[in-house]
Amino acid sequence: MNLSKLSRIALLMLAVTLTGCATNGDPRDPLEPLNRGIYQFNDTVDKAVTKPIAQGYRAVLPTPVRTGVTNFFSNIDDIFVTANNLLQFKIHTAASDFARLVANTTFGIGGLFDVATSFGLEKHNEDFGQTLGYWGAGDGPFLMLPLLGPSDVRDAIGTGVQGYYDPVWNLDNIAVRNSLTGLSVVDNRANLLDAEKVLDEAALDRYTFIRDAYLQQRRSLIYDGNPPREDLSDLGNEPANKGAVAGAESTEKAAAALAVNTEAAGVAPVTQAQKNPEEKVESAAATEKSAAVENTESNGFTTLVSWLFSGSNTAAGQE
Repeated sequence: MNLSKLSRIALLMLAVTLTGCATNGDPRDPLEPLNRGIYQFNDTVDKAVTKPIAQGYRAVLPTPVRTGVTNFFSNIDDIFVTANNLLQFKIHTAASDFARLVANTTFGIGGLFDVATSFGLEKHNEDFGQTLGYWGAGDGPFLMLPLLGPSDVRDAIGTGVQGYYDPVWNLDNIAVRNSLTGLSVVDNRANLLDAEKVLDEAALDRYTFIRDAYLQQRRSLIYDGNPPREDLSDLGNEPANKGAVAGAESTEKAAAALAVNTEAAGVAPVTQAQKNPEEKVESAAATEKSAAVENTESNGFTTLVSWLFSGSNTAAGQE
């Protein structure tokens, strides 16, 4: 690592320190200025590279082929779903997931066809971040990860662990590994094209909408679709906290309109609201407009973050 890269990392750490408290008052997002800068970076990469490729992928390949690709990667995800259900002592669900994995791998020809659902073996959604939450690990501050999208400290650790054991990423053949990784990214992005239309219609502030929807969805997953009501009494009555209270109260409606996540496409939602997103678009839009807060990010900080990453080579990543 040369001195230029070291200096950029040092400046980034300094930026985090100096801007960590310059937020809109939402205690879940103490690094909002930095997160917004990374979000802009991600959005730029997506518009320039990932989205156009996903649109071409969707236009060229017929639906059955794209469905087979989605099923293939969903079948790989079932390995982690089974393991994390075991780690959470959900033995019955783990047995169902293992049976689903075996059925789709064998009768479904390596997972290309989802025959398990017709057998009554439904898809579940578990990952290592949820396992950490199950055992009491706090979520920590909200994070917007470069190329990977919305997360928090707990889920970032979970993503790292799952990536380390990912069978695709551990393939010895580099060409096959990279091709499958790229295909997974493009397929997942293509499956989100319709959801993005809902986001554009419902969100006055895309960053706030994505953050609130992500946090609400992850909270719902941790509690298997039945989270306890959040206590907002500790947020106080100061004007700076009004946006945080409104944002926390609006997350359920936000996630109803758009499930923002980095999960494999095709995972069954866990809340009734998520099952009918179209019915909630108008309500989510009204709530988002009333809860929108002033963007306090400075142009200087955005320029700094853009410069910090301008010298790095970027690779496609899942949203």
